[in-house]
Parts: sequence; C-alpha cells; structure tokens
Amino acid sequence: MPDFKLKEAKTLEYDRPAIEKGYTDQTLYVNISDSEITIKPVDAKTKETFIGGKGYDLWLLWNAVQPKTKWNDPENEICIAAGPLGGTPTYPGSGKSIVTTLSPTTATVIDSNVGGYFGPYIKFSGFDALEIQGKTAKDAVIFIDGIDQKIKIFETTGLPNNAYQLSAILTEHFAAGKPRSISVVSAGPGAKNTLIGCLNFTWYDVKRKRARYKQAGRGGIGTVFADKGIKALVVRWDTVTADTNNPADKAALKNVAKLHSREIVELDPKQNEMARIGTTHLVTIMNDHDLLPTHNFRYGQHREASNIGQQVYRRLFDPGFDGCWMGCTVACSHGVKDFVPLTGPYKGKKVFVDGPEYETVAGCGSNLGIFDPHTVVEINFYCDAYGLDTISVGTAIAFAMECFELGLITETHTGALSLNFGNRLSALELVHQMAKGEGFGQIVGQGVRKMKEIFAKDFGADPKIMRDIGMEAKGLEFSEYMTKESLAQQGGYGLALKGPQHDEAWLIFLDMVHNFMPTFEQKAEALHWFPMFRTWFGLCGLCKLPWNDIIPEDNKDTPEPAKVMKHVQWYADYFSAVTGRKATPDDLIEMSEKVYNFQRIFNLRMGFGRREQDAIPYRAVGPVTEDEYVSREERYDNQLAQIHKVDINGKSTAEKIAILRNFREQQYEKLKDAVYKRRGWTSDGIPSLDTVKRLGIDFEEVLDLLNAHGVSS
Repeated sequence: MPDFKLKEAKTLEYDRPAIEKGYTDQTLYVNISDSEITIKPVDAKTKETFIGGKGYDLWLLWNAVQPKTKWNDPENEICIAAGPLGGTPTYPGSGKSIVTTLSPTTATVIDSNVGGYFGPYIKFSGFDALEIQGKTAKDAVIFIDGIDQKIKIFETTGLPNNAYQLSAILTEHFAAGKPRSISVVSAGPGAKNTLIGCLNFTWYDVKRKRARYKQAGRGGIGTVFADKGIKALVVRWDTVTADTNNPADKAALKNVAKLHSREIVELDPKQNEMARIGTTHLVTIMNDHDLLPTHNFRYGQHREASNIGQQVYRRLFDPGFDGCWMGCTVACSHGVKDFVPLTGPYKGKKVFVDGPEYETVAGCGSNLGIFDPHTVVEINFYCDAYGLDTISVGTAIAFAMECFELGLITETHTGALSLNFGNRLSALELVHQMAKGEGFGQIVGQGVRKMKEIFAKDFGADPKIMRDIGMEAKGLEFSEYMTKESLAQQGGYGLALKGPQHDEAWLIFLDMVHNFMPTFEQKAEALHWFPMFRTWFGLCGLCKLPWNDIIPEDNKDTPEPAKVMKHVQWYADYFSAVTGRKATPDDLIEMSEKVYNFQRIFNLRMGFGRREQDAIPYRAVGPVTEDEYVSREERYDNQLAQIHKVDINGKSTAEKIAILRNFREQQYEKLKDAVYKRRGWTSDGIPSLDTVKRLGIDFEEVLDLLNAHGVSS
C-alpha cells in the first residue's frame, strides 16, 4: 500500500436530522479554498419547485455562479444530490446520484446521472444535496461521516492518481472494518489532463470483495473535480432498510415496489436479460436496424458487429448479482474478471473491469472500426482508471480517425500514429496519451469542438467538412446512436439541454424499431413528453432502465405503448408513498417542466439557450460523403423520388446529396418550430413569460433575464 498521509484541515460536528418522507431538508456546502463547511436549510418553495436531485443541483449552482463564470473559476461548483426516492432498497433502480456543474466542453450547465452508493449515503448522512466550491493547490479529501456525524477536510499527499488504486485505499482506510459502508468519488489523471474527464462513484461488491465503479461521465465533470484539487469525496453510512427514507405510507411503498420487482424478475429473462448481459444486447439490435454507429457515425451496421455483441459478453462477464444499488432486480452492472491488458501500466496484470456497457462498446468499438471485444474491454478499463468519459473518448477518436482517412490530418500531426479505422493499438495509445496530457492524445482530449478549431488553425484542415462530420452539439460529443433516419432522435439530440446525450430523449428505439411515432406531429409531441418524464428520474434519484427496458407483456396493446403507462402510474404511486405528496402521472410531468424550463433559462443566462444552439452536424441528419449515400443508395433514391417527387435520372451522387440535404435540413427546422410551440417557448427557443408564470419559476432574476432577451409578453 502506498505511503500516504491525511492531514486534518477542518472538522465540523453536526446533528444528523431525521429523514422525513424522503427528505432531510438541508444541504451541505463546502468551500475548499478556505475549508469552509456550512449546513443550509431547504425552504418550502425550493422543495416544491425543484423536488430534489437535479432540481436542487441547478438551484444551488444558479445561486453560486454568474453569467461570466467559467468552468475553471473557483466560483463554479460541483453539486451532487440523490432525490426523495433515492436510497430505497426495495424499489428497482433507486440508487442514482445526479452531478451538475459548468462544463469545460460546453461552457454551460452539464449534468450526469450515476449509480453507486454515494447519493443515497449522502442523504442518509443528513443532506439532500452537496455543493463544493473553491479551489485548492493542495490535494484534498472530503469525508462525510454520517455515522459519527462529522465532516472533515483533509490535505493529502502520497495517494495514487489511478482511480482503482485510490478507491481501494480510501475504502479500506475509512471503512472501520465495514467496506460496504463506504462510497468514494474520484477522477484520475485523464480528468486532470483533458476536458473530458469523468467521475467514478463506487459501490462495494461483497461477493468480489472490491469497490466497483459507475461513472458520471458527460461534459468533463471529472475535469472540474480535478481542477479544484479534490482528490476524492468519501461518505460513510451503515444500515439501509425500506424505513431509512421514513416513507409517508410504508404499506403503499411495499406494495408498488413488490409489483415492479416481481415483474422484472419474471420478464427480464424473457426480454433483454439485463441481469445477465446488461445493455450489450443493444449492439446487435442497433446493427440489425442500421443504427449502430460505425466509422464516426458514417454507417449504421457492420458484418462483424456480433463480435462485440451480447453473446460475446455472455461469456466474458463474470456471473453473479451485479446491482449498483441494494436490492435492484435489474442488476445490470456487469464486469470482466481476471482481464489482462496488453498495453499501459497494467500490461500483463490481472484486473477486474467494470463494464463495458452499450455506449462504450459502440463508441470505443464499432465507431472506431474495432470489432475485437478485448480491445474494447481494455479501453473501458483504462478510461475508468484514468477518469475519462468513454463516450467522448470514442466519439473524439472516431472524428480524428475520419479526419486522418480524409487527409485532413496526417502522421506529421499525429506524432506518427496511423489513425485508420480499426487500428486498435493507435486507439489505445491515444487513451494513454490523454492520461498523461502528452502527444496527439492531448489534442484529442480537448474534445471534438476544440479539435475542429485546432485542426483548422494549426493543420489547415477544411472547416466545412469538419463541421459536417464532427459529432458534437453544444460542445458535447454525441452518444452512440445513428440518427440519420430518425427525425425524432435528431430532435432528441439537438434539442437536449446539455447536448446530444440519450438520457434526455432516447427515442430512436421507439421511432425506428417499434415505429411508435410515425407522424411528424407524434414526433414533436414525443419531444415534449419524453424529455419531461426522463428529467423526473433525475429529480428523484432513480434509474430509467426499469421503466422501459423491461416492459409489461401487454404493453403493446395499450393506447400509448411508447410511454409504458403502467410503469408511469407505478412511479406516481411510488412518489406518493414516499413523500406523502399525492401525485398522478400528469403531476410528474409538471414537476419536470419546472426544472426543465429553468435549466433552459440557466443556459440562456450563460449565453446559450437559443435556437442557434440547437443545431446539429449534418451527419446526424443525412449523408455527408458520396460513399455514405452509396451505402444506402436505394433508400435515398426512393426517398427523393417517392417522398420528395424529385426526378433523379441523370443526377450525380453529389447532386442527389445536396437535394436530400435541403429537404432534411428543412424538416429539422420545422421540427424545432413544432417542439418549441409544444413546450411553450418562443420561436427562438426561449421559454415564454406565460410558461414561466404557469410553472411558478417566475423569479425576479428569471423575469429580468427574459426581458433582456425580448421576452416580456
């Protein structure tokens, strides 16, 4: 074990409040610049308006930063919250935390939901949310001890940078013989040396006797954490039961939890086998429907896709219960035991790898033209160890590879790395370089938006083609779904508040596989309802997978099968049972509307949040290159001839691409208009005065901000 030291800089003893109906009604503030620790009450207005979780995070951050605050300013905060339903051990998927900050890549609000024990343990320790502000030149560890009711800030030396080693050491150090009582949040050297760092949240696996990981990945949250000088957050808690949240109606909670858990146990083995293969089942489904990103989202399928699909991971995953929260019957957090990396500091050593999940398989596999599962697992392992977001890593490397193949960059720029699609050793080398902040990996680690600027300015690359193929929007790299043939998912990505992340509006499966929303109007309606309902999970500390990844057997016969309304009703019952606040499915949507519209206004405050920021690269809309068009020539020709009534005889591929582009870009703009209208926004994408008043978010600052942007009636 490394020789490390923890020097106590500040200690606050506190009286832990009793949890009432899922809430502690107070938050914890830590400023590491001067070791300030403060406990703040939550007033009734905040509780009613923002519910918890992401809502609390946004409100705390709003009050901490100014319009000119940058991601690396001391004023920026990292906010973490669970929510009133978080920490229920009997209801599946109730262990989520939501992390919120100002992003290094988007320059505005970013949030990321994550499993593990940290969020529930923070609440049980006495705090509905944690906000951390300031910066320190000395490595700091913040320890929240909910058992002994003490909060401590340590100055530390000698702790390793590697996240796996760090978590193991701190878990053992603080556990007092009970490692399951500890959850650690940490980043890693990759987070420090790039803009796409993630945070690792631990949960202790009793069977395997090790701290396991889930990631808050998007938008460089880990980079903010590392920049502040925080080495780790540690929380300690003990026993968790169905009564720990002190629900308003224990009998009602027990009943609805039993219904949902039993259904998952019965149906998951017949449907997606999440408890055996996690989300890897999506690889072959996406490939079958031409939706699996391949070669920087150029293509949607590949003949070797099955090499990185579910049957391979069925063999690779170590069998056993893998729930990242206690009692979750989905149990999808699988891992690979005794994996031996071929490169890097762990070369030749046996390690345990948490994952991969679908996004990593697609982003660091098919999208790079890599169809070797062992390479995907190795990239997954090192991204976790280094604190790197696998989605941004995969999408950024894919962009660099296409630029290389198009001749926009050469080996002169890459440091002699050959970045052809499928070059697994070069992909791994870039990951190691990102962690060190060296070589061409240092450039890739800035993310796609900054790579486009660097390639144009320093390497003379064509900005126009990079604008079309650089898969980022609002500065965030696309998560791993092809959207060319799904207008609904184009809107799901382009209109998402934080950028193209599927957790806000994942409509591609519903649109392209099930065809639940065939008309233009249905797509626009879906882009109102689904982001609102998916936001609600982030308010309450819940995972979305139990909602629509395991569905009732009669769901297809219901009036709105895409919404899985039986489950929505169960969630309304769950919320009512815990909080005592009687809720219907419509009430859940209204709760989210308040927070969703507030976040859009927050973006506006930071200089974003208008129509122009809802643009997406054309590759997300249609074919950019001639070979893309030719790969689906029959489909595109038929669309031009039959839908758009274009005489294509004698037209070149380039001409057909241009004509199709015009039609598709028009459709996307019309979709914006329809969605803005449905959400109660102006034609510029700003929430209207009537909307903010209806939702009760008409705070003085909000009204002044709207007025400054011409929204006054």
